[in-house]
Amino acid sequence: MKTKLAMFDLDGTLFDTKDVNYNAYNEALKEYGFSIDYDYYCKFCNGRLYKEFIPQIIGDNLEILESVHKNKKELYSKYLDKARINEELFSLIETIKDNYYIALVTTASKKNTMEILNNFNKTDLFDLILTHDDITKNKPDPEGFIKAMDHFNIDASNSIIFEDSKPGIEAAKKSGATTFVAIGFNE
Repeated sequence: MKTKLAMFDLDGTLFDTKDVNYNAYNEALKEYGFSIDYDYYCKFCNGRLYKEFIPQIIGDNLEILESVHKNKKELYSKYLDKARINEELFSLIETIKDNYYIALVTTASKKNTMEILNNFNKTDLFDLILTHDDITKNKPDPEGFIKAMDHFNIDASNSIIFEDSKPGIEAAKKSGATTFVAIGFNE
């Protein structure tokens, strides 16, 4: 029986999905007469929850906001050829999977998470996948990480987390687990 848990973030950690998300959001915004500059997206939007940056582009129209996000999720798979995989972290997962439970904890939607994992044939590496659809509080709240620890009945002292974003790193530290900062994609 395994007594350790390794948790990984998706966007920016296991995969560079910046260009996937940018293109999907930009196409979804164009349906409403808006667009987003690539450099602006990279500096101010990438890695943030859509409710935090889309209103800065479209204003306070909640109906358009939710429609843009819904359309972005539908367009996501169209741009998966723009994703880059973090081969080193996936090699690490392969190395430790006999001794650690492997969990994915992401604020991405379940739909988009499963699309990218299936596209790269990585779904079966995970013992647990928690997405935005499975939690009530987003990072920097540690809810997703704590939920994964509770699922396997493994405490923070036997858990490690790989994260890249400021909110993700903050959530990881709040969980009490050992935190590794993944760099490379979002430097």
